[in-house]
Amino acid sequence: MVDSRDVIAKLEREWRDALCTKDLARLRGLMHPNFVLIGTRSTGPFLMHRDDWLDAIQHRQVETIEFDVKDATAFDNFLVGTVHARWRLTYLGRTVEDCVLLTDVWVKEADRWVAIRRHSTPAPAGQCDNLKGD
Repeated sequence: MVDSRDVIAKLEREWRDALCTKDLARLRGLMHPNFVLIGTRSTGPFLMHRDDWLDAIQHRQVETIEFDVKDATAFDNFLVGTVHARWRLTYLGRTVEDCVLLTDVWVKEADRWVAIRRHSTPAPAGQCDNLKGD
């Protein structure tokens, strides 16, 4: 039996590697057509659909992404992962560093896993200080 944390970690590595290299074809392959990012910013909560997210990443230069899978639950056709992540990127000429707690929902379609939802919130204070990275 495959450990669901291992599956989530593999998917997160694929996502990270495609994001860092701006491999849009690979990212599209990892995302369900109905993918939605749900998150918060200093300006408040937001929703970002797949095409808007893919467009936005073309304007970012990702320097580093570290993550640690904290929990994973597997069902027949979907996985839910809880992931702490920290990244550093340049967007619109400024450097952005962030540490977040993600809930990623992956569904199985045509024998492959694709992300359908990502919920991102700022990590609680002190949660990323000892992030082991991957």
